[in-house]
Amino acid sequence: MSPAPVPPSQHATPTVSIGLPVYNGERYLAEALDSLLAQTFEDFELIISDNASDDRTEQICREYVARDPRIRYIRQPVNIGADPNHGFVVDLARGRYFKWVGDDDLYDPDFLRLCVEALEARPDVVLATGDDGVIDEDGNLVEVSQYRVDSGNPRPSARLRSLLYVLGGNDDYGVMYTDAIRRLPAYGTGGYGSDRVFTAAMALQGPFHHVPRTLYFRRDHAGRVSRAPRRERAVVNDPRRAGRRWNAMPRLHAEYVAGYLEAIRRAPLSRAERWRCRLEVAGWLLNRARPTRDRRSPVTGLEGAS
Repeated sequence: MSPAPVPPSQHATPTVSIGLPVYNGERYLAEALDSLLAQTFEDFELIISDNASDDRTEQICREYVARDPRIRYIRQPVNIGADPNHGFVVDLARGRYFKWVGDDDLYDPDFLRLCVEALEARPDVVLATGDDGVIDEDGNLVEVSQYRVDSGNPRPSARLRSLLYVLGGNDDYGVMYTDAIRRLPAYGTGGYGSDRVFTAAMALQGPFHHVPRTLYFRRDHAGRVSRAPRRERAVVNDPRRAGRRWNAMPRLHAEYVAGYLEAIRRAPLSRAERWRCRLEVAGWLLNRARPTRDRRSPVTGLEGAS
């Protein structure tokens, strides 16, 4: 009898590593996993890191592990925080490309295929993603977001400028080079803006490619962390910040800005471009210092855009 066929991710290095950090995700987790396993691009591994959930998350994950050998499940003994858990799945990644996913979001079946094709066709870019859709608790599409970030600009300072002022896109959940992530500081500033700092740091590594198609469906629901106040988000990212001393807003703001400056320091930039990036951060800070009603983004021209 011939042996059973072994999936590509088991006998060779997978092309893509998908990292799913999860905590108490029982409500939508099975839907998210089904969405990932339905991808038309099949050469991937799925790494799930369970942040010591106390609901049915572990049971659901183990059921899917038994169904698909591409899935690896690790349960953290204690809740290490969302930011370290994001970094943990990167540490285990074996693929050339990497993608984070949420336990409550859905993806077009062609998400991986289109993003991988874009990265392999354009060696100058470091990340590929598509348009976002917003779905409600029942999975109904309620909004399609327009991607307005100038992340494909060949100049790093221009990419940074756009990312500082323009809200939009979930580029940190795109498909990117694993090595590029590992050249950056550990995921998270420890504060509330980890995703934006990471995206800026990645953009300083190289331009992004935007696929003009709705590929990612972000679920908006009452328990979504992004709805929480900034200090609560900081504690979710790092539970050690539950104390008042480590979670004071002045400290969080200072660390947020420091994250951008550290990204600029570590990026492969010319001396002139490095100074342009620092000036962009300085200008952004001055813009934020104005009263909200007086703020106007120099990128979009919209009030309060920063």
